[in-house]
Amino acid sequence: MLTVLRGLLAHAFPILVAQLASIGMMVVDTAVLGHVSPQDLAAVAIGGGIHVALVFALVGIVQAVAPVVAHLHGARRDDEVAGVLQQGFWLALTLSLPGVVFLLHPGFVLAPFGMDAVVDAKVREYLGLLAWSLPAALFYRTFYAFCNALGQPRVLMGIGLAALAVHALLAWGLALAGWAGAPLGVAGCALSNIVIGWLACLGAALWLHRGPLGRRYRPFANWARPHPATWRELLRLGLPMGFSNLVEITAFTLVALFVAGLGATVVAGHRIVANLSALAYMLPLSLAFATMAAVGQALGARDWLAARRLVRAGMGLAAVSSLAVGLLLWLAAEPLVAAYTDDPAVRGVALALIGYIAVYQFFDALQTIAGHVLRAYRVTFVPMLVQTVCFWGIALAGGAWLCYRWSPPLGVGGFWLASVIALVAAAAALLPLLRKVMKDLESTL
Repeated sequence: MLTVLRGLLAHAFPILVAQLASIGMMVVDTAVLGHVSPQDLAAVAIGGGIHVALVFALVGIVQAVAPVVAHLHGARRDDEVAGVLQQGFWLALTLSLPGVVFLLHPGFVLAPFGMDAVVDAKVREYLGLLAWSLPAALFYRTFYAFCNALGQPRVLMGIGLAALAVHALLAWGLALAGWAGAPLGVAGCALSNIVIGWLACLGAALWLHRGPLGRRYRPFANWARPHPATWRELLRLGLPMGFSNLVEITAFTLVALFVAGLGATVVAGHRIVANLSALAYMLPLSLAFATMAAVGQALGARDWLAARRLVRAGMGLAAVSSLAVGLLLWLAAEPLVAAYTDDPAVRGVALALIGYIAVYQFFDALQTIAGHVLRAYRVTFVPMLVQTVCFWGIALAGGAWLCYRWSPPLGVGGFWLASVIALVAAAAALLPLLRKVMKDLESTL
């Protein structure tokens, strides 16, 4: 078991660094704009929530590349791997087209929430600029899934750290320091994201062409046209995965829209805590990616015992680490919030909410590992249903009720309390499902 634990940690660590670097770009935007104005911070909270929800949904579809490639690699069918990657790129290109149109015309999503006119204009500007980075994001995440499935995540760490460093400098310069002649606020952060997105995509393409995976699999050689059979397989797995991603992420990020009517101060405080929550989530998510890839390879090799050991190891690591992260968030709440904003009212909102994420870390980690391992077993539809009920039914709908209709109304805290309940319910449903899927497969083969 110690060998299995070490293997998962070795795989998960570069993914964790890459994920932290990715979410760190959102943290940079929040920290920079927190020193511009509450309106700019509210705009990136709302616009960022919409953008992340869209990207996560589309990325979930192209991430179907990971379990397919992992199974092929475990079954020693490496000659088929490059073809799956190529089809993933075609799929990413196709998905980016409606995504760009949505970001350029988000009015039907924004109109019902009646937000401040200044914030509304900034949100539209932010999303309109980010539209031009969407194809790069989907191409890069297809590459990301491919590397993870083959156990080669270190390049993701390198690209992620470089992207974060450049973005921190560029976002500060454009949004706050006036490198473009005047501080651009939220538009400056968006412009930096566009530049960084395409640079990361270019770096990934160069490494894929010249690096060890490129030399072994030659993914750019003998380029194939879209292949319907491969698309069907990717979409069969990927559509439920993408919808699960959409459901889960919107249950947290779109809270900013639901509380927009409570004022920029509440939205800004919520944004800070949402950032901290996203950072904390990167640890179980990285372990989930590593566990999914390793289990997928074990299943491809038809090694059921190894798959069970990997699942136990992933669950154990996630449980212990999530408890540690929750305690750290609780103890370090005040200095963490102070790093984001100088506004005492925004700090007060954030400090009142941070306890919720300290509490739910354990359950979030368990349901994340279970959901991703089920993807390795190619079971994606039922988990999608579970997460839809929990995250939209309990977290969003229940949170709205607690926020506005509970007596007395709980305000934005109602959404966070509902999120805790939703995560407990998701873990309680997905863990027994995973046990049943593992037992059924082992008993029939």
